Amino acid sequence: MAFLSSLLVAVLLAGSPVTPPPAGGVADYQLGGAYRPAAKVDIVTRDRTERPARGVYSICYVNAFQTQPGTLRWWRAKHPGLLLRDGRGRLVRDAGWPDEVLLDLRTPKKQVAAAKVVRRWFAGCARKGYRAVEPDNLDSWTRSHRLLGRSHARTYARRLVKAAHAEGLAIAQKNAVELDGRRLGFDFAVAEECEVHRECRRYRRMYGRQLIEIEYTDNGRKAFRRACRLRGGGRTSVLLRDRDVVPRGTRGYVYRTC
Repeated sequence: MAFLSSLLVAVLLAGSPVTPPPAGGVADYQLGGAYRPAAKVDIVTRDRTERPARGVYSICYVNAFQTQPGTLRWWRAKHPGLLLRDGRGRLVRDAGWPDEVLLDLRTPKKQVAAAKVVRRWFAGCARKGYRAVEPDNLDSWTRSHRLLGRSHARTYARRLVKAAHAEGLAIAQKNAVELDGRRLGFDFAVAEECEVHRECRRYRRMYGRQLIEIEYTDNGRKAFRRACRLRGGGRTSVLLRDRDVVPRGTRGYVYRTC
C-alpha cells in the first residue's frame, strides 16, 4: 500500500503544471553575485551555483548551449566530444566571451548527451528550491561560423523544455527572438536589450506580460527610459543593470526598475 501511495504521488507530481514568474513582477538579475534583494522585488535570477533568494520567485541561470567560464577543463575531461570544433580541430569560442566554448549539437546523439548533462543541473536547481530555469545562449548557432544552424537550436531547446518540465520547473526563452519559443514549449521570456534592438514587441506578441526585460547601462539610459514608458508599471518586468551585474555594494553596481 505504501508503494502504491508513493507511486500515485509521483504520477501526480509528474503531471503537475509548472508555474511561470508573476507577470509584470519586479525583477532583479544577480548573475554577478548574490545579495539580499530589495523588499519590492518579486523575482530574482541567480547562477545555478548559488542558493535561491528567500521569499521570492527564484530563477536558476544555466549556461546550456556553451560552457560556463572556468569549466572548460571539466568539459575536456568528461565530455570532450560535446565541444564544438571547426574543420581544423580548433575549439569554437564565443567571440564576446572567449572563455566560453560552444557545445556541439549537430547530431541527435550529441544533443541527447548534452541534455543529460544539463538536466542534472536543472535537477540541482529544483532541489535547491528554484522555480524556473533560464538556459542561456539559445542563439549560439549565430556564433558557430555556420557549423550549427537554427534547426539544431530548436531541437535541442525542445529537449531542454521537456527536461525542465520533468523536474517541475518553468523554463525561459533567453533571447533569440527569431525562434518562436512558445511553439518550442517555453513558458516565459528573458530578453536582454530588446529595447535597444527594437525586439520587445515580438517577445510581447509571443509571451504577453510574461517577459523579463534587462537593459544595460553601457548602452546609455535612453532605451531603459523608453522601455519604462512603453512597458513599465507592471505591464512587464523591466530593469536596468550594469553589464557585469555585480552585487550591491560593489563598484559599478546599478539597479533600477520601473
